[in-house]
Amino acid sequence: MKILPFLLLFVLVACERSGSPSAGKTSPSDQEIASSQSGVSDETHLSVVRVNSTLQNWSITQPWEKNPPRRRRSLAAIVNDHHVITTAEMVADATLVELESTDGTRRARAEVANVDYEANLALLRLADEGEVPKFFDGMKSLEIADSPPLRDTLEIVQVEDNGQSLITSGQLLSADVRATFLPGQLFLTFRVKASMQSSASSFSLPVFNDGKLAGILSSYDAKDQISDVIATPLISRFVMESQKETYQGFPNLGVSISATEDLHFRSYLKIPDTEGGIYVSKVRKGSAADVAKIAPGDVILSIDGKTIDRRGFYKDETYGSLPWVQLVRGNKSAGDVIRLALWRGGQALTADVTLSRQEESTRLVPNYQFGKAPNFLIKGGMMFQELTRPLLEAYGEEWEARAPLNFLDAFANPEAYQAEHDRMICLTGVIPTQATMGYESMRNLMIKKVNGKPVRNMKELIRAFQALPISSDAHSIEFIDENLVIYLNDEMSNMIDQSLLQRGLQTLSRSE
Repeated sequence: MKILPFLLLFVLVACERSGSPSAGKTSPSDQEIASSQSGVSDETHLSVVRVNSTLQNWSITQPWEKNPPRRRRSLAAIVNDHHVITTAEMVADATLVELESTDGTRRARAEVANVDYEANLALLRLADEGEVPKFFDGMKSLEIADSPPLRDTLEIVQVEDNGQSLITSGQLLSADVRATFLPGQLFLTFRVKASMQSSASSFSLPVFNDGKLAGILSSYDAKDQISDVIATPLISRFVMESQKETYQGFPNLGVSISATEDLHFRSYLKIPDTEGGIYVSKVRKGSAADVAKIAPGDVILSIDGKTIDRRGFYKDETYGSLPWVQLVRGNKSAGDVIRLALWRGGQALTADVTLSRQEESTRLVPNYQFGKAPNFLIKGGMMFQELTRPLLEAYGEEWEARAPLNFLDAFANPEAYQAEHDRMICLTGVIPTQATMGYESMRNLMIKKVNGKPVRNMKELIRAFQALPISSDAHSIEFIDENLVIYLNDEMSNMIDQSLLQRGLQTLSRSE
């Protein structure tokens, strides 16, 4: 679609689109990783396939169109019922996913059977069930390994373009709770020491232990020769959850926490010296913690009998000191009940919490929206958008310092806005037109009302503009910021809207 040059004025101030939600992390596609021939299995190719993806996300600065497509290639493992497990990054905003045999002789279109962007895992199947017997003929599914102990040897599997299997042996140095895709989404991750040399590039790779699937390599640091591997227990739980009639994924407790190392803080909370504990600073509305009446100011001392220290760590039998979140997100399913030992107002008590998972769509400011076109409205040259983390990230790598303070406040403190808003609708840019004269510099303002009607979401914004009072010839727009009110002439703005459509813009709004 051809967009006239003046429409390119629809840019956010100082906006720079970050490359991906995992910007700053090194993936196997960023610098070719491959293998040393520490051991070669003649049957490796029978349990792995290539995944070829075409990805195309929506533009943040011009939400009516998509960015140019890009392609990724990875190596993935075959698991039960002719499914293939890979990372969620391989299917995020995918327009085409294809499976290919390692010898290149068989290709078939695939579809996503299940995806969990937070855990960075996806399960694929062939789009046409009739192709299953032919495509998977002679191949075999992998069993999922038991959780390997620290210092155990893991094998990172690669396949050259000529079909030759290569295996790099590495040592499991440590386990930690880290984000491998989306910032802030922390899950059990192995750190594996392995020296890898040049070979066929692959975005992610399967990792074996004694011939069984033990993980998926998600990134590789060539300098330190350290790989991040999505851990065995996470893979096992994802596959198990995917077999349920309805996938509920990994649960959330729904709290923000702080350490209790500061002695003055501990004295204020009256926590005994014999206790550790983490301080609950926020509780998300509607979360498992909220339903269980966990409140800001509570201190979590233990989870299911596992003592939490002052920094928020507990002692895992296999992997040593791990952050408390592993006891919730890594070891449990939605619907499971955990028991919390709490310290509240100088008193010890317990609370049973039924875990649940709140979907991203319930957030005031969503962290991600893969596969979903962004909502927006253009009216008379003004562009209104929903506030999302991708919109904040469009301000560059240092968006947490560069993004508008009012946007950052809504992101960090949603509870202050949720009573009146389902989504924060913002004026993000203005095209200089006859309808917007004097408003050209306005941007980064959050909407409160239009034509006297409260705006909770994009649909209500569009309806409010359609409901111009009979006695008025101009739309009134009220902003949360500084109680500001401006007026947009109806006849003039309608004329500008029609002109934009005639000049190549296919739609002026979206409110899915």
